[in-house]
Amino acid sequence: MSKNSNNISITIAIVLNTSWNIYNFRLGLIRTLRKEGYNVVIIAPRDEYTAKLEAEGFPYYEIKMNNKGTNPFEDILLIYNFYKLYKEIAPDVLLNYTIKPNIYSSLAAKMLDISVINNITGLGTVFLNNNLSSHIARWLYKISLRQNAVVFQNSDDMNLFLEKNLVQKENITLIPGSGIDTERFKPMLQKIENKPFVFLMISRLIKDKGIEEYIESIRLIRQSEYGKMCRFKILGSLYLSNPTAISQETLDGWVEEGIVEYLGHSDNVQDEISKVDCVVLPSYREGLSRVLLEASSMETPIITTNVPGCRDVVDDGINGYLVNVKSSEDLANAIKKMIGLSSLELKTMGEAGREKVIKSFSEERVVQKYLHLLGLLSIQYEKSLEPKVAFN
Repeated sequence: MSKNSNNISITIAIVLNTSWNIYNFRLGLIRTLRKEGYNVVIIAPRDEYTAKLEAEGFPYYEIKMNNKGTNPFEDILLIYNFYKLYKEIAPDVLLNYTIKPNIYSSLAAKMLDISVINNITGLGTVFLNNNLSSHIARWLYKISLRQNAVVFQNSDDMNLFLEKNLVQKENITLIPGSGIDTERFKPMLQKIENKPFVFLMISRLIKDKGIEEYIESIRLIRQSEYGKMCRFKILGSLYLSNPTAISQETLDGWVEEGIVEYLGHSDNVQDEISKVDCVVLPSYREGLSRVLLEASSMETPIITTNVPGCRDVVDDGINGYLVNVKSSEDLANAIKKMIGLSSLELKTMGEAGREKVIKSFSEERVVQKYLHLLGLLSIQYEKSLEPKVAFN
């Protein structure tokens, strides 16, 4: 329910570290929330996608955020800025996504007794590393997530947070990703059969995505009899602020060497997926890989690593192949197996992928799970408004 019995509207603030993320991954959700009668406001740093959200009619409030910074004074200021903003707009529920909103927005919300739904969309270097900043981040997670509803995208992340006592079991929910628009990401009427076979990796250009293993596997393929039977592409932005970022110089070297074709960045990922035979993501860990879901929805076979957030999308040998993480040799072998499939086998594999997405990961299914969760919070909100009856 979006309104209580007293017809009081509920305001939901969507809080993220980029407007780009909201527009590209949460637009279906926020449109549905508005349609259901919720007042939806957007809180994020301003970027080139902010105007698109405003054009959709969503009220927007800017919050300045250094996504990769670890300066404690900046983070304290961020908590204060969240606090001021929430005092101004008085949201009833916060939907927080990404690390800094999950931590610092939640801390501000606790001071104002605002209901929060935290979304763990991936663990990133906070859990992949074991340095001081990672220990501090995990400690902050424990403080900020306490008593909040927490949504996980895969069971591995959920169980890890439980093991480390970062969340309470009664407050957790499993919702598989942000949902895929299966009409936008649908197979082309006439699938292009590429000769040679074309592989595409879609990701930010950072080492944690397995890009070095992808390049090394290509080198191994080039040395084999399969070398002239395939082409390899990369689609994604340089992410130089990340500590594991690939440099422009390194990328240029790969292109000049003829190892890989670099496509840059695109807002129409489906156009690039439609031109290839297989999508590859050798990531070290994901929340739930949207790239793999989009490719599967378009009936494109996939190759990925047997890690949380990637293996959830693949039934090995059915809609793609799973490989060992950080193993370029295993990845090269899977690429060879993919090249060796017949047109009928590739078609069958692609169809199985789309069927899996429609059954478990469609936007409609995911949004319904959020509506159910918000409905439970709305009931709690209504009860908090009920007048207290005094008994003599």
